[in-house]
Amino acid sequence: MSVAPRTHFLLFLISLSSRMGLSRYIEDIEAADGLYSLLSLDQKRDSEDFIFRRPLRCLDMLATDGSYTFVASRPQLACAAFIIAEPSEVISLELSDVNIDCSAGDFIKMFDGWVLKGEKFPSKQDHELPLHQRYTDYCSSPATGATSRSSQNVAMIFFRLHSADSGFTLAIKKLHNPFPCNIMSQSPEGSFTMVLPHQRKNCSFSIIYPVEIRLTDLSLGHAKSNELNPQRQLWSGCSGSGDYVELLGGNGVDTSMMFPVADLCFSLSGLAQMKIGCDNSVVRLVSSGNYINRVSFQYRLLEQSELPKTQENALDNFCSVE
Repeated sequence: MSVAPRTHFLLFLISLSSRMGLSRYIEDIEAADGLYSLLSLDQKRDSEDFIFRRPLRCLDMLATDGSYTFVASRPQLACAAFIIAEPSEVISLELSDVNIDCSAGDFIKMFDGWVLKGEKFPSKQDHELPLHQRYTDYCSSPATGATSRSSQNVAMIFFRLHSADSGFTLAIKKLHNPFPCNIMSQSPEGSFTMVLPHQRKNCSFSIIYPVEIRLTDLSLGHAKSNELNPQRQLWSGCSGSGDYVELLGGNGVDTSMMFPVADLCFSLSGLAQMKIGCDNSVVRLVSSGNYINRVSFQYRLLEQSELPKTQENALDNFCSVE
């Protein structure tokens, strides 16, 4: 039986987080307030003055603007909350009412992106900031360490509290991003266009589901002809061009550690499609900064019967499928 999309998303996070030792700290979740509630997107404001509020769990997924308060009932030594917004949004985080003892080893750290199983999204190759600048540590500087703003539609917060009744409040606000880059999709189905206007950077669109990806349009400033390279031995030809799109598959979140499925380094008008039977499927646009590059694509969740169990399109079966 296939797993419902939102459940699959949370189970992916929990399965990776458990390898970091977080699973034993997952608080009990009532059936009525179960997996789906952590990704509920139907919490809407009734008026401009309304602020959504709820307790924060030790391991949590947050997708709604609002105020989230954590109060420890016992020592909590390995907690994390994953925050996700729409693709065209970035995330503002603000701490208040902080009651922790930094000298006793308590900490609250905010991160620009996600960290799972030691892997980071966006990868350090794709993020504009060096890794140390992506962390905001409240204990290092309470005055300046109480706020953080993400560079993409995901962020997270780590915290460790040794004493009962310690806690804090986290305010989340999502802001419009006119040039989305490095996106984690909330949905297994949809469409998107990534644009890099004369910017030397890489942008990834990550889909934490096994999906079919259909590239519908690709415009690379230097490109003069069409070519699809679905075989790994042709990889170096596109990477050497400086401007190209690659499809990646893997079971983690760091794009630099994922398997190259296919790449395109020539403009494409039409349809190129690929099924990726992995926990994570990625469209990555690499740009030299010399041109305006754009890629448009559609994606849909693979049915259980579509998941590849043998070699397909001359590629190794690199993702395990149960």
